[in-house]
Amino acid sequence: MTAAQQPIRLFIVDDHPLVRDSLRARLGAMPNLEIVGEAGSGAEALALLDTLRPDLMLVDVGMKDMNGIDLAALVLQRDYQQQPAPHVVMLSMYDNPEYVQKALQVGARGYVLKDAPAAEIVAAIEAVSADGTFLSPAVSKKLFRNQAPRPLLTPRESEILTALGRGESSKQIARDLGLSVRTVEAHRQSIKRRLGIEGQAELIKYAVEHAREFGQG
Repeated sequence: MTAAQQPIRLFIVDDHPLVRDSLRARLGAMPNLEIVGEAGSGAEALALLDTLRPDLMLVDVGMKDMNGIDLAALVLQRDYQQQPAPHVVMLSMYDNPEYVQKALQVGARGYVLKDAPAAEIVAAIEAVSADGTFLSPAVSKKLFRNQAPRPLLTPRESEILTALGRGESSKQIARDLGLSVRTVEAHRQSIKRRLGIEGQAELIKYAVEHAREFGQG
Protein backbone atom coordinates (compact mmCIF):
# COMPACT_ATOMS: atom_id res chain seq x y z
CA MET A 1 0.00 0.00 0.00
CA THR A 2 1.45 3.36 -1.00
CA ALA A 3 1.40 6.51 1.12
CA ALA A 4 -1.40 7.90 -1.05
CA GLN A 5 -3.52 4.84 -0.20
CA GLN A 6 -2.93 4.88 3.55
CA PRO A 7 -6.19 5.30 5.46
CA ILE A 8 -6.99 8.61 7.11
CA ARG A 9 -6.33 8.23 10.84
CA LEU A 10 -9.31 9.83 12.61
CA PHE A 11 -9.50 10.83 16.29
CA ILE A 12 -12.96 11.67 17.70
CA VAL A 13 -13.16 14.09 20.65
CA ASP A 14 -16.57 14.66 22.25
CA ASP A 15 -17.72 14.58 25.87
CA HIS A 16 -20.96 12.72 25.06
CA PRO A 17 -20.51 8.93 24.69
CA LEU A 18 -23.68 8.66 22.59
CA VAL A 19 -22.32 11.20 20.11
CA ARG A 20 -19.04 9.30 19.85
CA ASP A 21 -20.94 6.03 19.32
CA SER A 22 -23.07 7.66 16.63
CA LEU A 23 -20.01 9.03 14.83
CA ARG A 24 -18.33 5.63 14.94
CA ALA A 25 -21.45 4.04 13.45
CA ARG A 26 -21.76 6.70 10.73
CA LEU A 27 -18.08 6.83 9.79
CA GLY A 28 -16.87 3.32 10.54
CA ALA A 29 -17.92 2.00 7.13
CA MET A 30 -16.02 4.71 5.22
CA PRO A 31 -13.31 3.24 3.01
CA ASN A 32 -9.85 4.73 3.51
CA LEU A 33 -10.75 5.81 7.06
CA GLU A 34 -9.46 4.32 10.31
CA ILE A 35 -10.89 5.55 13.62
CA VAL A 36 -7.78 5.27 15.78
CA GLY A 37 -9.28 6.49 19.04
CA GLU A 38 -11.68 8.71 20.91
CA ALA A 39 -11.59 11.00 23.93
CA GLY A 40 -14.26 12.42 26.21
CA SER A 41 -12.41 15.59 27.21
CA GLY A 42 -9.77 18.03 26.03
CA ALA A 43 -7.30 16.81 28.66
CA GLU A 44 -7.76 13.19 27.58
CA ALA A 45 -7.34 14.17 23.93
CA LEU A 46 -4.03 15.94 24.63
CA ALA A 47 -2.78 12.95 26.64
CA LEU A 48 -3.54 10.53 23.78
CA LEU A 49 -2.39 12.71 20.90
CA ASP A 50 1.24 11.58 20.67
CA THR A 51 0.29 7.92 20.98
CA LEU A 52 -2.51 7.95 18.42
CA ARG A 53 -0.82 10.26 15.89
CA PRO A 54 -4.04 11.05 13.99
CA ASP A 55 -4.19 12.69 10.58
CA LEU A 56 -7.47 14.41 11.40
CA MET A 57 -9.45 15.21 14.55
CA LEU A 58 -13.21 15.70 14.83
CA VAL A 59 -13.55 17.99 17.86
CA ASP A 60 -16.71 19.00 19.73
CA VAL A 61 -16.88 22.76 20.34
CA GLY A 62 -18.95 22.64 23.53
CA MET A 63 -17.03 20.35 25.90
CA LYS A 64 -17.19 21.01 29.63
CA ASP A 65 -13.54 20.86 30.73
CA MET A 66 -12.08 22.72 27.75
CA ASN A 67 -13.97 24.11 24.78
CA GLY A 68 -13.05 22.58 21.46
CA ILE A 69 -11.67 25.80 19.98
CA ASP A 70 -9.15 26.13 22.83
CA LEU A 71 -8.25 22.47 22.35
CA ALA A 72 -7.77 23.00 18.61
CA ALA A 73 -5.44 25.92 19.34
CA LEU A 74 -3.33 23.77 21.68
CA VAL A 75 -3.25 20.87 19.22
CA LEU A 76 -2.19 23.04 16.30
CA GLN A 77 0.46 24.95 18.27
CA ARG A 78 2.31 21.82 19.39
CA ASP A 79 5.70 20.82 17.99
CA TYR A 80 5.22 17.51 16.19
CA GLN A 81 8.84 17.26 15.03
CA GLN A 82 8.91 14.65 12.26
CA GLN A 83 5.15 14.36 11.72
CA PRO A 84 2.71 17.03 10.47
CA ALA A 85 0.13 18.47 12.82
CA PRO A 86 -3.29 16.84 12.49
CA HIS A 87 -6.00 18.71 10.67
CA VAL A 88 -8.93 19.73 12.88
CA VAL A 89 -12.61 19.77 11.97
CA MET A 90 -14.92 21.33 14.56
CA LEU A 91 -18.20 19.56 15.26
CA SER A 92 -20.84 21.77 16.85
CA MET A 93 -24.47 22.34 17.72
CA TYR A 94 -23.87 26.06 17.24
CA ASP A 95 -23.82 28.02 13.98
CA ASN A 96 -22.77 31.22 15.78
CA PRO A 97 -20.48 33.13 13.36
CA GLU A 98 -18.25 34.17 16.28
CA TYR A 99 -17.47 30.53 17.08
CA VAL A 100 -16.79 29.77 13.43
CA GLN A 101 -14.44 32.74 13.04
CA LYS A 102 -12.53 31.82 16.21
CA ALA A 103 -12.19 28.22 15.03
CA LEU A 104 -10.79 29.32 11.67
CA GLN A 105 -8.45 31.82 13.35
CA VAL A 106 -6.81 29.14 15.50
CA GLY A 107 -6.29 26.98 12.41
CA ALA A 108 -9.26 24.59 12.23
CA ARG A 109 -9.88 23.54 8.64
CA GLY A 110 -13.56 22.69 8.93
CA TYR A 111 -16.73 23.44 10.90
CA VAL A 112 -19.66 21.05 10.66
CA LEU A 113 -22.98 21.07 12.48
CA LYS A 114 -23.80 17.99 14.55
CA ASP A 115 -27.25 17.68 13.01
CA ALA A 116 -25.83 17.73 9.48
CA PRO A 117 -26.38 14.67 7.28
CA ALA A 118 -23.71 11.99 7.52
CA ALA A 119 -22.70 12.80 3.94
CA GLU A 120 -21.75 16.32 5.05
CA ILE A 121 -19.41 15.05 7.76
CA VAL A 122 -17.88 12.63 5.23
CA ALA A 123 -17.44 15.50 2.75
CA ALA A 124 -15.69 17.56 5.44
CA ILE A 125 -13.27 14.72 6.22
CA GLU A 126 -12.49 14.18 2.54
CA ALA A 127 -12.02 17.88 1.78
CA VAL A 128 -9.83 18.61 4.78
CA SER A 129 -7.76 15.43 4.27
CA ALA A 130 -7.06 16.65 0.73
CA ASP A 131 -5.66 19.86 2.25
CA GLY A 132 -8.87 21.79 1.61
CA THR A 133 -11.40 23.36 3.94
CA PHE A 134 -15.06 22.75 4.68
CA LEU A 135 -17.88 24.71 6.28
CA SER A 136 -21.42 23.37 6.57
CA PRO A 137 -23.45 25.34 3.99
CA ALA A 138 -25.76 26.68 6.71
CA VAL A 139 -22.71 27.92 8.65
CA SER A 140 -21.13 29.47 5.57
CA LYS A 141 -24.25 31.41 4.61
CA LYS A 142 -24.70 32.78 8.12
CA LEU A 143 -21.02 33.63 8.48
CA PHE A 144 -20.80 35.64 5.27
CA ARG A 145 -24.32 37.10 5.17
CA ASN A 146 -23.38 40.38 6.84
CA GLN A 147 -19.75 40.57 5.75
CA ALA A 148 -18.12 42.48 2.95
CA PRO A 149 -18.29 40.89 -0.51
CA ARG A 150 -14.91 39.21 -0.05
CA PRO A 151 -15.43 35.96 1.89
CA LEU A 152 -12.71 34.33 3.95
CA LEU A 153 -10.61 31.98 1.83
CA THR A 154 -7.34 30.32 2.72
CA PRO A 155 -4.22 31.57 0.88
CA ARG A 156 -4.21 28.40 -1.24
CA GLU A 157 -7.88 28.83 -2.16
CA SER A 158 -7.18 32.44 -3.13
CA GLU A 159 -4.34 31.28 -5.38
CA ILE A 160 -6.59 28.76 -7.09
CA LEU A 161 -9.45 31.21 -7.50
CA THR A 162 -7.06 33.71 -9.08
CA ALA A 163 -5.77 31.03 -11.46
CA LEU A 164 -9.35 30.08 -12.42
CA GLY A 165 -9.97 33.75 -13.18
CA ARG A 166 -7.04 33.61 -15.61
CA GLY A 167 -8.73 30.72 -17.40
CA GLU A 168 -6.41 27.97 -16.15
CA SER A 169 -7.62 24.37 -15.93
CA SER A 170 -7.25 22.18 -12.85
CA LYS A 171 -4.35 20.37 -14.57
CA GLN A 172 -2.54 23.65 -15.25
CA ILE A 173 -3.11 24.85 -11.67
CA ALA A 174 -1.90 21.53 -10.26
CA ARG A 175 1.28 21.72 -12.35
CA ASP A 176 1.97 25.36 -11.47
CA LEU A 177 1.40 24.92 -7.72
CA GLY A 178 2.97 21.47 -7.39
CA LEU A 179 -0.31 19.84 -6.32
CA SER A 180 -2.26 16.82 -7.50
CA VAL A 181 -5.30 17.41 -9.70
CA ARG A 182 -7.40 15.74 -7.00
CA THR A 183 -6.22 18.28 -4.43
CA VAL A 184 -7.02 21.18 -6.77
CA GLU A 185 -10.51 19.74 -7.33
CA ALA A 186 -10.99 19.46 -3.56
CA HIS A 187 -10.06 23.13 -3.22
CA ARG A 188 -12.49 24.06 -5.98
CA GLN A 189 -15.29 22.27 -4.14
CA SER A 190 -14.30 24.03 -0.92
CA ILE A 191 -14.32 27.43 -2.65
CA LYS A 192 -17.81 26.78 -4.01
CA ARG A 193 -19.09 25.89 -0.57
CA ARG A 194 -17.48 28.95 1.00
CA LEU A 195 -18.98 31.23 -1.65
CA GLY A 196 -22.39 29.53 -1.74
CA ILE A 197 -21.91 28.67 -5.43
CA GLU A 198 -23.54 25.61 -7.00
CA GLY A 199 -22.11 24.94 -10.47
CA GLN A 200 -18.76 25.10 -12.24
CA ALA A 201 -19.93 27.79 -14.65
CA GLU A 202 -20.97 30.02 -11.76
CA LEU A 203 -17.60 29.45 -10.08
CA ILE A 204 -15.70 30.46 -13.21
CA LYS A 205 -17.89 33.54 -13.63
CA TYR A 206 -17.20 34.56 -10.02
CA ALA A 207 -13.48 33.91 -10.46
CA VAL A 208 -13.27 36.10 -13.54
CA GLU A 209 -15.16 38.93 -11.82
CA HIS A 210 -13.43 38.77 -8.42
CA ALA A 211 -10.10 36.91 -8.76
CA ARG A 212 -8.09 40.15 -8.89
CA GLU A 213 -9.18 41.20 -5.41
CA PHE A 214 -8.38 37.74 -4.03
CA GLY A 215 -5.00 37.78 -5.70
CA GLN A 216 -4.14 40.92 -3.78
CA GLY A 217 -4.83 39.30 -0.40
